[in-house]
Amino acid sequence: MYTRLKSLFSIKGYRLFIICVFLIGIGISITMPYLALYCTEELGMSAGAFGAFTAVSSLSGVLANSIIGKYSDRKLNRKRIIIIATISSALGYLSYTAFNDYVVLLVMVSFFSGLGASAMPQIYAYAQESANESKSEEKTFAMSILRSLVSLGFLIGPLFGTLILGGGNYRGLFLGTAAIFITVSAIVFIFLPNRSALRKTKSVDIEKQAINRKRIWSPMIAIIFLLAVNAINGIITPLLIVNELHGTHTDVGLVVSICAGLEIPIMFVLGALGKKLSNHSLMISACFISILYNIVLIVSTDAWQLIVAQILQAVFVAIVMGNGLGYFTELLPNSPGMSSTMYYNGSILGRLLGNLGGGLVAQFVGIRDVYWVCLAVAMVAFFILRSYKPQKQLEA
Repeated sequence: MYTRLKSLFSIKGYRLFIICVFLIGIGISITMPYLALYCTEELGMSAGAFGAFTAVSSLSGVLANSIIGKYSDRKLNRKRIIIIATISSALGYLSYTAFNDYVVLLVMVSFFSGLGASAMPQIYAYAQESANESKSEEKTFAMSILRSLVSLGFLIGPLFGTLILGGGNYRGLFLGTAAIFITVSAIVFIFLPNRSALRKTKSVDIEKQAINRKRIWSPMIAIIFLLAVNAINGIITPLLIVNELHGTHTDVGLVVSICAGLEIPIMFVLGALGKKLSNHSLMISACFISILYNIVLIVSTDAWQLIVAQILQAVFVAIVMGNGLGYFTELLPNSPGMSSTMYYNGSILGRLLGNLGGGLVAQFVGIRDVYWVCLAVAMVAFFILRSYKPQKQLEA
C-alpha cells in the first residue's frame, strides 16, 4: 500500500492537487451549515425564498459548468479556468457581506458562484490529464484519494466555521471562506504549469464523441437519482429520529458522525481495490445497498437501528461520491473536462432534486413515506445501470 501511495506522487502536480481540493473542501464546508441561518435570520428571507435562492444559484452553476466543460477539452487553458473560477467563488462569498437586497444578492451570487462551480471539476480534469501523461496505472486510486480529501475537508470545515462564528460574526465566516479560495487561486497561479487542452480532432472523431456523450446520459440520470436519495436521507433522517423514533439530538449527531467518519476510510479502500473492482459494478452495488438501507429506515422502530445501519450508508456514500467521478472518467477517458463536469452537474442536480423533493414529500405525505420514494428511486437507478452496457473505452 505504501508503494502505491508513493507512486501517486509520480503524477505531475499531484501534491498541488491534494492541497487545492482539501482547501476547497474546507472552504465550502465552513459556510455551508450556516448559510440558511444567515439568510433567514440576518437577511430576513423566508424558507421558501431561501429555497428559490439556492435553486437558482445551483442551476447557474450547472449552466456555467456545462458551457466551460464543453470547451475546456478543446481549446481553453485549464490553469486560467481554475484561477478565474476560484476568484469568482471568493467574490460570490464576499457578495454576502456587501449586499442585503434579495434580488441583487441573488444575481451576484448566481453569477460569481456559477462561474466558481467549475473550479473543482477543472482541477479533477487537470489531475486526470496529468495521470494520463504520467502513464500512471493508479488513475482510479489517485482520483479516489482526491475525492476522499474533499470529504475530509467537509469534516474539518464546520469546526473552523463554529470557531470563526463564535469569535466574531457571519462577516468573518464569509471573509474566511473567500480567503481560502483566494489562497487556492494564488497557489495555482504560482505553481501550476499552463496547460491548454487544444487538440486536433477529426470530424469523424467529433461525431463519435458526440454519440458517446449521448450514451452516458443514462448513467448520469442514475447518478442524479442516487445523489438525490443521499440528499433526502441527509435532511429527513434527523426528522425521522426525533419525530418518529423519539430519539435524541445525540442520536442524530451519532448517525451523522459515524457515517462521515466511516465513509473516508471506505473511499480509501475502494480506491485501492480499483484494479479488482470495476466502477460500473460498484455503482450497481451502491443501488442495492441503498435499497437495503431504505428498507431498514422503513421498518426501524428505534434510533439504535439507524446508528448500526450507518455502515450501509457509509459504503453507499463512499461508492457514489468516491467512485462516481472515476466512473465518468472511464466512460469519457479522452474528455476529462466533460466527464468531471457531468459528474459535478449530476451532484448539483441530485442535491437540488433531493432537497426539494424530500421536503415536499415529507410535508404533504409524511416523514416515513419519504423512504418508500427513496426505495423506488434507488430501484429505478439499479435497473438503469443494470441495463447499461459500458465499454472500456468509448472514445478513440
